[in-house]
Amino acid sequence: MDIYYRKQRWKLYLFLFAAIIGIGSLLYTNRLVKLLAQEEKKKVELWAEATRQLADLSDITESYIPQRDIGFPLQVVEYNTTIPVIIADQEDNILYHRNMDSLKMINPDYRRRQLEQMKSEIEPIEIELGDGIVQYVYYRNSTLLVKLTYYPYIQLGVILLFILVAYLAFSASRRAEQNQVWVGLSKETAHQLGTPTSSLIGWVELLKEKHPDKKLVSELEKDAGRLEEITERFSKIGSKPVLKNANILEVLKESVAYLESRTSDQVSFTFDPDSKDHVVPINRSLFQWVVENLCKNSVDAMEGNGTIKISVSDQLKHVLIDFEDSGKGVPKNRHKTIFKPGYTTKMRGWGLGLSLAKRIIETYHKGKIFVLHSEAGKGTVIRIILQKSD
Repeated sequence: MDIYYRKQRWKLYLFLFAAIIGIGSLLYTNRLVKLLAQEEKKKVELWAEATRQLADLSDITESYIPQRDIGFPLQVVEYNTTIPVIIADQEDNILYHRNMDSLKMINPDYRRRQLEQMKSEIEPIEIELGDGIVQYVYYRNSTLLVKLTYYPYIQLGVILLFILVAYLAFSASRRAEQNQVWVGLSKETAHQLGTPTSSLIGWVELLKEKHPDKKLVSELEKDAGRLEEITERFSKIGSKPVLKNANILEVLKESVAYLESRTSDQVSFTFDPDSKDHVVPINRSLFQWVVENLCKNSVDAMEGNGTIKISVSDQLKHVLIDFEDSGKGVPKNRHKTIFKPGYTTKMRGWGLGLSLAKRIIETYHKGKIFVLHSEAGKGTVIRIILQKSD
């Protein structure tokens, strides 16, 4: 039951769909920008031609100039109110400018920078005035065209920001809902187990009185006590557990001893601690639950035949606990998914063991649990990091 594989696949589809929309929007906007740039170039060319005509007309005696001949070039020149232009001679002396900041253009350095910038952006338009005199019209895209160029990027940024905020809000709401489900399920489980567990303990006490020397009664007493401890564990989920300093090596040995007596003889446990005793603030009952869940998952991964090695080492302010098995391994793209509720590779599994372990370690003990290393057919190493007592 790999619900997260399907979920990731749908996320990929949605991402691809959003990417297609975004790329399509950018391509379409860029096409519009190019068309508008071409239109602006035509306008500048027309403006340059009108300027040339005005220059030619200024050389003729005013009495020979019909009013209609000068009116149209003037109208074309005055019509340009958006495109910044500069007219310069062959020595780059600025003769005229339009739609520029008049106050700033008084500064020679600013005028020179603007001219150089226009030179680097767009090829100038030549105006031939005769007698070998050539002037150049330099221009840049209008403010409207520049805004249109950046608009799709700003639009996509706003959309992505909205999606991110919505996703974070949805994730927070989903986590809160999951927490409520965890708490409700745990409390109800503890309540349902409480009555038969108390009754079973009473029957065990009665059997002890009648059969005090029987080994069967002793083992039954252990399991009844274990059932009572499990009930207590469920009752602690959802409430803040009390952490007490404990030697982590003793807690691990106690957990392994219980598991060894209830696991197949084909599964061997090895314990490899360093030479130090590590005092760590933990909730003993909940931490042992984590150890049991990790070891049971390892047994399932090895199909009941293999080795589980538990190593403990010191790292400044932290204690590292590694659980290594000789099972079938975990694919790299599933290293995080295996700790999510509902993920399991078993036909009849609920997929809650490792997610519960993650919750206990990270939420209650403020530690870390993750897949340190895994190789197909050779096994997996899961690491727990806990803070040491001050």
